[in-house]
Amino acid sequence: MQEKLFALDIGTRSVVGIILEKEQECYKIVDILSQEHSERAMLDGQIHDVLAVSKVIAHIKRQLEGIHGPLKRVSVAAAGRALKTQRAEMTIKIGGKPTLTREDVLHLEFSAVQEAQTIVAKQKNTQSIYYCVGYSVLYYHLDGQELGSLLDQSGDEASVEIIATFLPKVVVESLLAALKRADLEMQALTLEPIAAINVLIPASMRRLNVALVDIGAGTSDIALTDSGTVIAYGMVPVAGDEITEALSDHLLLDFPVAEQAKRDLTNHDQIEVTDILGFANEISRAEIIDVIHPALDRLAESISSEILSLNNGKSPKAVMLVGGGSHTPELPRLLAQKLNLPENRVAIRGIDAIQNLEISNLIQTGPELVTPIGIAIAADQNPIQYISVTVDGRPIRLFDMERTNVGDCLLTAGIRMSALYGKPGMAKIVKINGHQITLPGHQGEKSRITLNGVEASLDTEVRNDDIIVTTKGADGAPSHSRIRDLLDGQMSKTVTVNEIAYTISAVILRNGVAVSGDELVEDHDQIVCRMQKSIQELLKEIQLPELLTCLEPFSISLNGQDIQISALTGKITRNGLATKPDYSFDEGDEIVITPIDQPSLMEICNELKIQQSFSIPIFFEDDQIVLSRKLAEFRRDGVILDDDEKIHAGDSLTLIQQKQEPFIFQDLFRHIEIDIPTKGTNRFILIKNGQEATFHETVSPGDRLKIHWPATV
Repeated sequence: MQEKLFALDIGTRSVVGIILEKEQECYKIVDILSQEHSERAMLDGQIHDVLAVSKVIAHIKRQLEGIHGPLKRVSVAAAGRALKTQRAEMTIKIGGKPTLTREDVLHLEFSAVQEAQTIVAKQKNTQSIYYCVGYSVLYYHLDGQELGSLLDQSGDEASVEIIATFLPKVVVESLLAALKRADLEMQALTLEPIAAINVLIPASMRRLNVALVDIGAGTSDIALTDSGTVIAYGMVPVAGDEITEALSDHLLLDFPVAEQAKRDLTNHDQIEVTDILGFANEISRAEIIDVIHPALDRLAESISSEILSLNNGKSPKAVMLVGGGSHTPELPRLLAQKLNLPENRVAIRGIDAIQNLEISNLIQTGPELVTPIGIAIAADQNPIQYISVTVDGRPIRLFDMERTNVGDCLLTAGIRMSALYGKPGMAKIVKINGHQITLPGHQGEKSRITLNGVEASLDTEVRNDDIIVTTKGADGAPSHSRIRDLLDGQMSKTVTVNEIAYTISAVILRNGVAVSGDELVEDHDQIVCRMQKSIQELLKEIQLPELLTCLEPFSISLNGQDIQISALTGKITRNGLATKPDYSFDEGDEIVITPIDQPSLMEICNELKIQQSFSIPIFFEDDQIVLSRKLAEFRRDGVILDDDEKIHAGDSLTLIQQKQEPFIFQDLFRHIEIDIPTKGTNRFILIKNGQEATFHETVSPGDRLKIHWPATV
């Protein structure tokens, strides 16, 4: 069954009505009707006089209805210069939140769209309302890492960057008003640059960097493709009328006559015109081109400059020209020259270049019909329809982009997506042992949304006349933590001291006051947690300070002077390894403290390097004898001490030291008993090493001593 498509191209100078028949994927032009505005009701593609424009639309409608029957619904296009695109980014904190759901991701995306909507409004410094007619996600990021999707992800921070497309509300509303006065209903809406580019540059060709220029009467619309998509739209307020006015001024022609003369130049080398004074003139094409060259150059310069600006300063691979103004003589050559392109890379394209379009022989295939036909086909293939929905009791109208959902409605209603979710609970800032930390509050709950009384999500599809009601989610609770939860479990330690287990607890102060650690943390608390750090502190805490005493150096008073003997002290080990009292300890350590035995006087002397006696070996009558003399005498409380006497810590000793002098022969008699002969003389001779000696003869180690008793004569 054939389907009829009625479309209107409402331009600056004229309105074109077209009827197509669609059968499967092919289109056939049934009828085309064009009528110029009787007054300047349009300016740069924007309706300025709704009544005047509606009269032209109604006239075309009546004429086409007389041939094809009633026409109630029509597809139209909004001017490309009214289209706004904007990038925006939105970031949210998700720490402590479960994995992200589709609802969470959509909430983030719609928040970014609202941010783009705000940016567009501020850039234009106007209070105009903009309709979002579509958006695309460019990037997702999670904790700074780019991801393909945020669904089921978790982390600390999630963000999305989108590019959104907007139309001002006034553009759409003026179109709707003009159609309504002509008793027509908007079936679908498209955008003028999209209409032309969709029929001339299909998706398969958009990987090429191509510019399409729709040159009308008052403006020239520009669209650029690259990397598989339409990358930019632009407009310059210079077009065919600029050339017509130059021709009119030079030849004194009425504007319609000058317009017709301009069109005749396309196919004739010589034209005849009658000026406003009634004189007929025959002028060559070359002469007219010389006359209009300054205006031609301005038009080519404006278009090429805008193309370069939209294309990041570089020329596209090719340029396609459509619209009535593309007939302007020499324009393709001038554009190629200014864009540094070969002349065959800038070409005028007519409706014969549109695929799957059947054209009657009675219809001209020129470029001026590309946009009207494109509107009908684009509105059929990619329509932008609108629906009416009630949001929180307020009726709104929005475009139905293939599948309109609850989120789209909330955006259009101006409801801040961020306001739907409950606010996160109040965070608390505290200091622990001098380090500041932030304790985030609990996440707020998501909002409750109903569609026609049934619970719905942001992704739920909506239809015309649906009713949406939102209820803000509950705010999150503030941070709720106990002091002990912030101390990493280091509230106590258990250690073994001399095979007995002891558990010690940390000292916790909050704002200078001792607490147990079970108290809730409050904002701006200053918490100090101090655990005994050294073995010495540990022994004091477990009330075994006496063990510290045996670890102190052994001390005595000698001749009134305090002396410490470091070598004579107790031993301390930690897990079997020697350590010191000021060293730290850890959970589960085994500490052994062994006091030293009471030292003897001999041990004291050895440590103090005090020589107690002096001795040498000698021989007497072939027997070895050790001569010994005491050099040091120790007294405690006046009592002389033996070498094996035990000394107590803190004892007060008196030391009398003798000067070390050589032994003499006489010292021998303190170590031996002399057997005096019973008979004979008492006279004797002292002999040292075989030589006669005296009592005061010095004796050295190894000397051989004798006493000779001469016989009686």
